[in-house]
Amino acid sequence: MRFAVSPMWEVGPSFRLLRSGSTPLVHRPWAAQVRPRLAAAGLDRGWLAELIPPSGYVPDFLNPAPTGPAPDLAEELAGIRASPADRVRRELDRLGQEQGGLGPRARTLYAEPRARLGRVTEEIETYWELALAPYWARIRAVLEADVFHRSRQVAEHGAGRLFNALHPSVSWDDNALRLDRRHRPLSRTTAGAGLLLIPSAFTGPVPFTRVTPPEPPQLAYPARGTGSLWEPRPVTRTEALAAVLGRSRTLLLTELETPASTTELARRTGLSAAGVSQCLTALRDAGLVSAHRAGRSVLYARTGVAESLLAARP
Repeated sequence: MRFAVSPMWEVGPSFRLLRSGSTPLVHRPWAAQVRPRLAAAGLDRGWLAELIPPSGYVPDFLNPAPTGPAPDLAEELAGIRASPADRVRRELDRLGQEQGGLGPRARTLYAEPRARLGRVTEEIETYWELALAPYWARIRAVLEADVFHRSRQVAEHGAGRLFNALHPSVSWDDNALRLDRRHRPLSRTTAGAGLLLIPSAFTGPVPFTRVTPPEPPQLAYPARGTGSLWEPRPVTRTEALAAVLGRSRTLLLTELETPASTTELARRTGLSAAGVSQCLTALRDAGLVSAHRAGRSVLYARTGVAESLLAARP
């Protein structure tokens, strides 16, 4: 048994959430920012829209088993591109059966898996830049805090305490892991070796499983701390930071509570667009902001380092 933080386990559930008729209250601030970007990029009617329906089965090849505790998106996309053609077709068959047929893009993927998987991963990269990359430092901090907490649970109290506290539908009894919502029983001989536990900010309110031997089974569960994910972060050291960074750069950092473009930041702060651009370049070079392409514009976001600096107490 091991833990892993998986970018793709945020891609699928977050995309599904955006397509659903109702957005959970906790994620509404994020969804309100992201939905217009997706519509402008046409992602609400692309490959992912056909492969990730609002409800029901999602092809398992979109969630390759993470090979380390914190794989990056590129590693997981490489795993998707390497999916065997027969597996892709088998899982698309199931998707078509459950959804009453495949969309036009999914049908071309079925016909030419090796040629089309690259197109799928290209769209995933675009979605990542628009919807998740600007917020990844914040999301990852929540996921890693969950892993730390639960790893300590295992070390101090054993696997039973971990699973019995994970979710009401998960329990550990007599050396057996029970999943109330799983329709098909799992045995060690059919499920594959080991178990991957993957916290997710967008998976919820119940855990999900992926079982694709010989990969270890995956159990993705709602991470602790998601409820406060989009709450404003306290800013306590603006005066001290301004003495080091300058007032304009510190002001821009405080304004980046949510990702924004140069034009938006200039409008909010009253600084010139050229001045904002110059300051953002310096902040990016210092590792305090990250830049993410969003169509014709670029979104800037605070990094984890910047969050720590702004929240640190004197």
